[in-house]
Amino acid sequence: MKMIVAPLLRIFFRPWIEGEENIPAEGAAIIASNHLSFSDSFFFPALIKRRVTFIAKAEYFNTPGVKGKLTAAFFKGVGQLPVDRSGVRGAGEAAIRSAIAVLDRGELFGVYPEGTRSPDGKLYRGKVGGLARVALATGAPVIPVAMIDTEKVQPPGQVVPNFGIRPGIRIGRPLDFSRYHGMENDRFILRSVTDEVMYEIMRLSGQEYVDIYATAAKRQIADDKKRADAERKAVQKAEQAAARAEKAEAEQAEKAAEAEQAGSAKTEAAKAERDEKETGSA
Repeated sequence: MKMIVAPLLRIFFRPWIEGEENIPAEGAAIIASNHLSFSDSFFFPALIKRRVTFIAKAEYFNTPGVKGKLTAAFFKGVGQLPVDRSGVRGAGEAAIRSAIAVLDRGELFGVYPEGTRSPDGKLYRGKVGGLARVALATGAPVIPVAMIDTEKVQPPGQVVPNFGIRPGIRIGRPLDFSRYHGMENDRFILRSVTDEVMYEIMRLSGQEYVDIYATAAKRQIADDKKRADAERKAVQKAEQAAARAEKAEAEQAEKAAEAEQAGSAKTEAAKAERDEKETGSA
């Protein structure tokens, strides 16, 4: 599958790569990347020479339809591991065990420290847990990676990608955290390691960093959208009510004018009738 997808991506998008020499030719390493678009999961695994195993949402493997089957086939073909992110107890630990197993085999393991796609192209706080725990437990170096402009190729929610945009991959130098080996249960150390990785990703990507989790940002954006929609609907409702009131007022004014005109006409007719009688009497 990789042999089919990679040439197609190169033909249609002409992606560029910087720093590929920072990925070791052999041996275990952790790839830590920002996450801008669904297409990240295609570009990086397909274009890097070595096989990289990422943890992928289980939905990518069981989505119905032609697109779902093609996506599942690609992810399976490049060695992605499905993980249930619906909150099932123990799912996080299972993902960590899977990552350690990949690294113990001397392979590359990929992770998105933000935990989800950026909703607006900014870089969000890395989640403490998977990345740092796996790095400290295995001693594997962490290679920071910045995906560039993939959100322009395929913005969130868009199915068909935009052609004519050239995305990129910028790979940084490996980070060594062996000094913290065996301290994977110290939350302060885990936060320090995660923040150091996120700083390097920010430096490589040039993204604006926001010190909240991407999941919280998504909720905030969704809440802001709901609030804006509610305010817009309230304004529309008020404008419609004002328009109805104005129309009713205009109709009343028109009826009053018609009544006044009819009254004036009646008065004129009565006056003319009196004048005619008076002229006849004379």
